[in-house]
Amino acid sequence: MKKHFACLFAATLLSLSAVAQTTYPTKPVKLMVGAGAGGGTDIIARMLAEKMTESLKGSFIVENKPGASNTIAADLTAKAAPDGHTLLVATNTGQAIAPHLIKLSFDPMKDLTPIGLVVTVPNVLVVGSNVPANSVKELVALMKAKPQDFKYASSGVGSTQHIAGEGFDIAAGVKSIHVPYKGSAQAHLDIIAGNVQIMFDTTSSAMGQIKAGKFKPLAVTTAQRSAELPNVPTLSEAGVSGFEMSTWYGVFVTAGTPPDVVAKLQTELARIIKLPDVQTKLKGLGGEPGNMSPDEFSKMNKQDFEKFGKLIKQANIKM
Repeated sequence: MKKHFACLFAATLLSLSAVAQTTYPTKPVKLMVGAGAGGGTDIIARMLAEKMTESLKGSFIVENKPGASNTIAADLTAKAAPDGHTLLVATNTGQAIAPHLIKLSFDPMKDLTPIGLVVTVPNVLVVGSNVPANSVKELVALMKAKPQDFKYASSGVGSTQHIAGEGFDIAAGVKSIHVPYKGSAQAHLDIIAGNVQIMFDTTSSAMGQIKAGKFKPLAVTTAQRSAELPNVPTLSEAGVSGFEMSTWYGVFVTAGTPPDVVAKLQTELARIIKLPDVQTKLKGLGGEPGNMSPDEFSKMNKQDFEKFGKLIKQANIKM
């Protein structure tokens, strides 16, 4: 009888342990975003929050913490309780570029665990509708004639937009003034108003303004044309070669989060990305939906970290 009771008690404990391991989330989950509302990262984070709220039966809330090249949100995630209730929707700006420009109090390679790649999007060279250039060749001619008249916007120092702008100046033999903002949405307002002329924004962020006729897309900064902008040439096709730039968006969690929670998040993210409506939305933003395993995504993150580190040193880019 005692033996039977002991076995029953042990089985009950195992059952409770299994429930404890798989019960997630147990409280609201924050999706930290290092840029302001309305930008590409924010759009993607809100889509993920909606889908995760539906499927995981919890509350997933987007929290915008713009500034410092997306690293404020990353810092908060890295230092959060390792229980899976703080996620980071990140880009290679904060993960692979900013660490070479900003002294951080955390290590993005060690203090954040990759969950998965959501989407990779091209950066696109856009000008305001009031800029009298309809091609890269025309823009370069204007910039050489009146270099003091051209400013390019970015979502922050060290962002992919910033790096692309510096790379374009070098490759095209021009010089423009960098104007950093806390996010793409703020930069858009100044481009539309004519205060800033150029931006190398992500297609995910710029597509709305392009479709509305407020931005003119002159070239994409990738090796291949964007499926959503098939008539827009690559920079190389437009006569400026020497650099390429794309922006990826991925999800990370605080390092040390229990493996079962990490696995659950990885499985859920992979499922969400494959949903037809999500695929349509990601492609509508000009992106290529993620199809990497978490290990492959982690490897790409490390490769970008090394690549951008070399580029920043070579171009002598500083804060």
